[in-house]
Amino acid sequence: MQNRSTNPVASLISLLVPVGIIAYFLSKTGVVSGTSLFLWIVLILAGILIVGGLRIIDQYDRGVILTLGKYTSTREPGLTWIMMGFQRMIKIDLRITTTDIPQQEVITKDNVPVGINAVVYFKVENAQLALLNIKDYTLAVSQYAQAALRDVIGGIELDPLLSEREKIAEEIQKIVAGATQSWGVSVTDIKIQDIELPADMKRVMAKQAESERERRAVIIRAEGEFEASKKLAQAAEALSAVSGGLSMRTLQTIEKINPDPSKTVIFALPVEVLEGIRAIGKGLNH
Repeated sequence: MQNRSTNPVASLISLLVPVGIIAYFLSKTGVVSGTSLFLWIVLILAGILIVGGLRIIDQYDRGVILTLGKYTSTREPGLTWIMMGFQRMIKIDLRITTTDIPQQEVITKDNVPVGINAVVYFKVENAQLALLNIKDYTLAVSQYAQAALRDVIGGIELDPLLSEREKIAEEIQKIVAGATQSWGVSVTDIKIQDIELPADMKRVMAKQAESERERRAVIIRAEGEFEASKKLAQAAEALSAVSGGLSMRTLQTIEKINPDPSKTVIFALPVEVLEGIRAIGKGLNH
């Protein structure tokens, strides 16, 4: 932000006019002699020039000095003095400035219209260049960032736009920083705040997300059943290796599925009979 002081020549003239009027009346009345009057006028003018030329530069500002319209120096923070009538000082703020990029309607590479707004953070690095090379650097940075945003977003598809905001913002920042370097302005950061999609696109994306969740649920359920079948096979193999293991497991199962034991009739079949039937079956197969 540029803080321009008032016209120093006009200020000097406005001070000389009342001094001249007072001197004229004093000389006419004879209160003061001509020599004394001249000395008083010189002292008053010197005091006005000394006091009126004092300027204070804040810590976050730099003072650019123009002497007869030509750049001569850049003053640091603190108390400084300029020659009234010949010099003027323009203060340049070096603090980080934030400017919004209004929502831009952009069509992505895959022909999806989106609305995007962002914010730009920048600061002045060189007060001389910011004053002499650009008229309004805040407006210039905002306009250039808008153009860069439209160019970058128009060259990418929707999916990368939604998933790679930081990468896209860094690319826009590099473009803007390269252009503003000659203005003495440094772009510190650019953030994409919001991406607005059409209503029909939002519905399609919601359906896609729902289908993706259903697919994952089916895969997880199938994987669970597969793992359970492997564990059951291992359990059956372990029970078969122990004499009477399957019979004990069968009795436990019957006990669990029977809510009322008083109404249950159990026919117990010895394991040896089952083993004999199994041996007969193997003999018939051979």
